[in-house]
Amino acid sequence: MSVNADLQKERAAATLDSEDFARWWAGGAFHLEERRALERRFYDDPDFAEAVHPSCLSYKERYEQTVARSTRFLAKLRQWQREKQPQLQLDVSTLRDFRLLLSGSLGTGLFQQSFPLRVHFSMFMTTLLGQGTEEQQAQWLNRSWHMDGVLGTYAQTELGHGTFVRGLETRADYDAERQEFILNTPTQSSYKWWPGGLGNTANVAIVLAQLYVRGKHYGLQSFLVRIRDERTHEPLPGVDVGDIGPRLGGNGVNNGFLGLHDVRIPRNQMLMKNAQVLADGTFVQGRPPLLLYGTMVYVRVITLKDVLFGLLQAATIATRYSVVRRQSRIDGDRPEVSVLDHTTQQAKILPQIARGVCYRLVSDWLWRFYEQVLQQLEGGGQGSATGARGNSLPELHALSCCLKAVATDEATEGVELLRKSCGGHGFLSSANFDSIHGLTAAAYTYEGEYTVLLLQTARFLVRQYVDSLKRKVLPASVSYLRDTARLVWGKDLTANCVRALEISALEQVRQAWQSQNGHKSKKVSAEMASNLAGRQLTSAAIAHAHAFFTRNALEELASLRRKGDLSQNVSHVVGQLVELFVIDTFLRQAGCVLRWNSGINGTQLRFVERRYEELLARLRPNAVALVDGFDFHDRVLGSTLGCHDGRVYERLMEEARRNPVNQEPVNASFHSHLLPMMRGKL
Repeated sequence: MSVNADLQKERAAATLDSEDFARWWAGGAFHLEERRALERRFYDDPDFAEAVHPSCLSYKERYEQTVARSTRFLAKLRQWQREKQPQLQLDVSTLRDFRLLLSGSLGTGLFQQSFPLRVHFSMFMTTLLGQGTEEQQAQWLNRSWHMDGVLGTYAQTELGHGTFVRGLETRADYDAERQEFILNTPTQSSYKWWPGGLGNTANVAIVLAQLYVRGKHYGLQSFLVRIRDERTHEPLPGVDVGDIGPRLGGNGVNNGFLGLHDVRIPRNQMLMKNAQVLADGTFVQGRPPLLLYGTMVYVRVITLKDVLFGLLQAATIATRYSVVRRQSRIDGDRPEVSVLDHTTQQAKILPQIARGVCYRLVSDWLWRFYEQVLQQLEGGGQGSATGARGNSLPELHALSCCLKAVATDEATEGVELLRKSCGGHGFLSSANFDSIHGLTAAAYTYEGEYTVLLLQTARFLVRQYVDSLKRKVLPASVSYLRDTARLVWGKDLTANCVRALEISALEQVRQAWQSQNGHKSKKVSAEMASNLAGRQLTSAAIAHAHAFFTRNALEELASLRRKGDLSQNVSHVVGQLVELFVIDTFLRQAGCVLRWNSGINGTQLRFVERRYEELLARLRPNAVALVDGFDFHDRVLGSTLGCHDGRVYERLMEEARRNPVNQEPVNASFHSHLLPMMRGKL
C-alpha cells in the first residue's frame, strides 16, 4: 500500500534514526521486538478485527463486545505468558508490568475505551498483595490471577465521598459471637460509585469501610466481599449492584454502583496484613495506617505512565496529520506548505512531545522511588522508610499527589490542544481524540481529585519549610527550600530556568505558610486557616511540581548519558526535548516566575523566547522520526488522521462509507417520517 509522499520525504530527511530511538524508548532491542511480536500475535488475528467503529455501537453493545473480546484477549495473553515464563512470580512489579500491557500499546489497540477487567489486575490484586496476610494471599491471589471464580474490583469511592476517604460512610460492624463482619451502606450517599468492572463484571469487591467493634470506631479497613454468585453471577442477598451509565470517556470500563444491606462475611475476609481483628473482637494495629492507602499511591505513581501514553498518542496523530495537511503559502508563489512548517503549529505540537518524553523520564524515577520505599517498609515498618532521604513515605505521598495532579491536568490540556491543531477533522470520532481525551481527562479525577491532591502536597511542603527554618535535614525533593540565594543568571539557560522555578516554588510555599499563620492569628481553626489559604497552598504545590519535573528530567537525562544508555544521535535529540520542556515550563509559568525573580530582565526573557523558537526549528526536521520512534501501531492510534502511511483522506472516506447509516441508499426513516411530513400527512 502506498505511503503519502510528504511523509516519505520527512522520514528520508530526518537526522534521527527512529529505530534507534524506538529501541531506547522500549528499553532495548529485545523488549522492542518482544512487544512487536506480541502485537502481531493479536493484530494479525482476524478475531480481533474491528467490524464497525466503536462510536457506532450502543452502550450495551459496546460492553458486550468488550467483554467478549477481553476474554479472548486474556486467554491468548496467558498462553503467551506461559510460553515466555512458565513459573511466574506474583509481585508488585509483575502486576505493574501486566497492567502496563493492559493500559499500554497492546491493551489500547484492542480496547480504545478501556475494558472492565483492568481494575482486577491493577488495584484489586495489588491490594491483595499489599494488605493481605500470607494466608489470605494463598487463598485468594492465585485464584485471582487465573480468574478462577474471582473477578475483582476495588470499591472505595462513594456517591457522596471521593478523595476525602475519612468521610466514607460504608461501615463494617464486627459480630464476635459469629466471628463475622456485617457490611452496610446506611445512606444513599454511602453507595459505592465508580469502581471499574463493578457494574456487571466483578463478582468480588475489596470494599473500604469504617470498622466498628462493640460500637467503637477503628478507622477505615479493607474487606473482601463476594457480591455475585460464583456460578450464576446473580447478585447475592443484600447486594444492590449495577452500571452507572455512559461517561465522557472510558465507556468500556463498566463503572458501577454497589449497595450493601446486612451483608455478612467471615472474619478472615478483612485484609489483615496491616491491622487485625482477633476472634474476641480485639483490634490490633500493625503497620502504619497510611499503608492502607498504598493502593492509591501505587495508582498515582503509574498514572504518570498512562497520561504520557495518551499525550504521545495524540501528538503522533497531530504530527503526521500536520505533515500531510497543507495550508497557505508562506514563501512567495511556492505551493501551500505542510501545516507543520508554520511556527505556530510547531509551538502547539513539539512542546507536547517534549512533555511526554520528560514525563517518561520522571515516571521511571518515581517508580524506582516507590519500589525503594516499598522495600524499606516491607523490611520493618514505617520507621525503616528513613535514611539519607529522610522519612521517605511522606515524601513519596507528596510527590505522587502533586505530580499526578499536574501531569493529568497538563496532559488533558495537551490532548485537547493537539485535537484543535488538527482543525475540523480532529473533531471526528474516527480521529480518536475523543477516546484519548476521555481516558486522560478521567485520570484528572480518579484516585485523587486534582485540588485535593495539591492540598495534600502543600501540607507536606509547609511542614518541610518550617523544618528548613529550624535547620533540619530535608528530603531531596524539597532541598531547595533551604536555598535562599537569589537567582544569578549564568550561561546555562536550562539551569537558570530550573533555578528560577525553584525560587518561585520556595516563595510560594513561604507565602502559603505566612497566609496560614495570618489566619490562625485571628483565632480560626487550623482547618479553616488552610481553607482560607487554599489558593496560596495549591499554587505552591503546582510550583513545586513544575520545579521537580524540570530538575528531575535534567538529572535523569544526565544519568542516562553517564550510563551510556543513549546513542549519540538519540542523546542529542532527547537533550533538545528536555531543554524545550524546561523552557516551555518556564515560559508557561512566567507570571509567577517573574513575580518572585525580579532580577530577570527583559533582555534575558527575550533570550529565553528566542531559544524556545530555535529549538522548535531544530526539532522540526525530526518531528516525524520522533513520533515514529514511539512505535505506536496503527491499531493503537485508532485514527484516520495518524496512520503510519499518511493516507488521511482515503481513510476518512473509507471510514465514512463503513458507517452503518450509509449501508442503505435510503434510510427507513424517510418512508416512516420524512415522506409523510413532505406530503402534509403529519
